[in-house]
Parts: sequence; C-alpha cells; structure tokens
Amino acid sequence: MRRYIGLLVGFVAVAAGAGYMATTKNAQIREAEEKANRQRIRADYLEKVGWMRSNPDEKGYKDEVNPFLRAYFNQIDEHLTRYGGNKDFDDYLEEAGKKEGKGKGDSGRADRKAVYDTVRAVFDRMREGKYTPVFTASDKGLRLDVLSADVKMSGGKPGVHYVIVVWGASRELREDGKQKRMITSASFSASWSLLDEKDKQYGSMEATDLSGKVDWPERFIAEFPPQMILGHYDLDLVPAEVKTMEITFKVSSRASTGGEASASFVWKLETPGEWKLKPGEKWEGASETTAPMEAPTAANKK
Repeated sequence: MRRYIGLLVGFVAVAAGAGYMATTKNAQIREAEEKANRQRIRADYLEKVGWMRSNPDEKGYKDEVNPFLRAYFNQIDEHLTRYGGNKDFDDYLEEAGKKEGKGKGDSGRADRKAVYDTVRAVFDRMREGKYTPVFTASDKGLRLDVLSADVKMSGGKPGVHYVIVVWGASRELREDGKQKRMITSASFSASWSLLDEKDKQYGSMEATDLSGKVDWPERFIAEFPPQMILGHYDLDLVPAEVKTMEITFKVSSRASTGGEASASFVWKLETPGEWKLKPGEKWEGASETTAPMEAPTAANKK
C-alpha cells in the first residue's frame, strides 16, 4: 500500500512540476509576443512619421496629423486589450508612489510629477484627436509645432505661454546595465520681432533654450509617440502699439554620424489683442533675453 502511495505522490509531484514548467513557458512566450508587438507598433509608426515631419503644406499637415495619431493609438489600445496593461497610462506615478511608500521618496518627486503632468497634457490631446497646433512648420527633416499660445500668469504677471512640440531630433538610447539614458541632440533659440502699424521695428525679444524641456516623453508615458521634444517659452505681453510680429524659432540637431540639421521656423502674424498690454501700460521687454529654468535631471533617466 505504501508503495502505491509513494508512486502516487511521485506522479503528483511530476505532474505539478510539468504544469509549472508549462505555465512558465507560456508566460515567457506571451511576454515575448507582447514585446514583439510593441516593437512592431513602434516600427510601423517610425515608417510613417517621416511624412508628418516633412510635409511642407501647413493645412495638409493639420488635416492629417490627428488621423495619423489616431491610427497609432488604435494600435496601442488593441495591444493593451490583448496583452493587458495600464490604460490609465500612469505607471510612472504608481512607481513613484511605491518608492515613497517604501521610504525611498525624495525632494524631486514634486518636480517629476509636474513634468509628468506636462507630458500627460500633450499625450491626452494627441490621443483624443485634439492635437491642433496654432502654428506648424517643417525644415531640415524636423517639424516644430506651437501647440498653444495662451496668456497665463508667470512670475506674478501675465505673459504668453507658448507650448512647443518638436518632431524628429536625433537621439540615442544608452544603457549601462543599471539604467537607461536618452541622449538627445537639440539646441533651441527664439526671437520676436515687433512691428508697429507702419511696419517699422518697435522692439524685439529673444529667448534661449526651451523652459521645462522634456527630450524623452516615453520616460513618463511609455506609449507616448517616439522621438519628440516638449517644452515652452514664456514671454511678456507686448505694447499696444505692436500691430504685427515675426517669431523665429531655431532648432539645431546633430546626428551620431556627424551631420547637423539647423532648422528655422518663421511665424508671421497679426498680434492678438490678448497678447498686448493696455494702452499706456509700461513695457519693460525691449531687447529682452530670457533663460529657461533648470529642468529636473531625472527627466531623461530611467
């Protein structure tokens, strides 16, 4: 009797071991399939995005950009439905919360949360079909979008907040076994030429690198469309006498092979009323130069 019991126990152990191995193998296969499908979605995006970056027709680009993004996010949604995943796209915040709960929080968490919120705002507009830049232009294989230019309080006074999105800057992902780091080549500058009703120069403003620059949005939301840079400029309101302005954004990006693209994007427009000071209000922005606030160093680490 004991002999049969021993055989039965052995059989159960073998069966359990075989079941565990089969389950582990199936999990490994599914994980490999999930990774391969993510890579396929990324490759499909990168094959098609070249036209979006280079399309010289502003109206054509604005007509096509939301359908293009919709096709990408449809694939993302199908992937998450098939393989599982966080459809709230807040894994970054959840991971930060876990670290804080284990006593690993740090003083930079609030800064990174602010960066996440900035990335999430652009991500949501893309995913919801509301990506409607007020200005867009393409040059040297790069595209620059001014996603919005609204009056907001900055430093205790109102100013114009220009939300910038750049497509296609050269970059390289480096890994050292412990962390991943995205090295993005992109330098920025901008200038505002202000003209009066007689089309004469009234004044000018200049800005250096983007404020709040995020050169690896996927660090915060893995499903963010690849190879984009986010940031903003904050400029003072201009005098009431400024009728038109010419804004020039410049972006320079160097490839790992040594080549360099120096792109220029010029936006000519009649000055919106909300961008102006009231008649008689003092303007202190002539020949003004602005510098960006230092971005959190963790914004490009993983």
